[in-house]
Amino acid sequence: MKTWHDFEELFEKPGEWGACWCTYYQRPRPLPKSETFGLSPDQRAAHNRLDKKRLVEGGCSHGIIVYRGREPVGWCQYGPKEELPRIDAGRRYRRLNPPAPKKLWRITCFCVDRKYRKAGVASVGLTAALGSIKEKGGGTVEAYPVTRRGALSTWFGTVSMFKEHGFEVVAPFGRSNVMMRKEV
Repeated sequence: MKTWHDFEELFEKPGEWGACWCTYYQRPRPLPKSETFGLSPDQRAAHNRLDKKRLVEGGCSHGIIVYRGREPVGWCQYGPKEELPRIDAGRRYRRLNPPAPKKLWRITCFCVDRKYRKAGVASVGLTAALGSIKEKGGGTVEAYPVTRRGALSTWFGTVSMFKEHGFEVVAPFGRSNVMMRKEV
């Protein structure tokens, strides 16, 4: 919780990440319509922000904040499989039926302030996330980067960045992504 205010500062930047607050992959399925029907984008953001804060307070959310000086400029979300269950619910993932390693970690999201994109911020976040995973006992780390520029889900990172960190492609993952893994 000691960096919660920095996380808020990063995610409150106008025009950046909308209402997500990096909660999407932490839910096994979409929220029921009864919880979200009629909510404005600001209300959805407030709902997700509160959910994220509860997850952080409960020790059920992992991430790396990247700083430039004291300013938070980037974010990398990672966590054990159980913490990021939305991937398992996806048809694409179920079709792959990848072998289940003993300990599986996931890297799901990167958020980088517009002013600092293409400056290596995501790579710094990835390096720190891998270091944190290693400190927590390591295991297999899985990621789902995009294969082409302009793909909608650029928050997954790029194949070249993951290759530079020793990841290998395991399988195609939809039209614009691949599944990559690395042992840490």
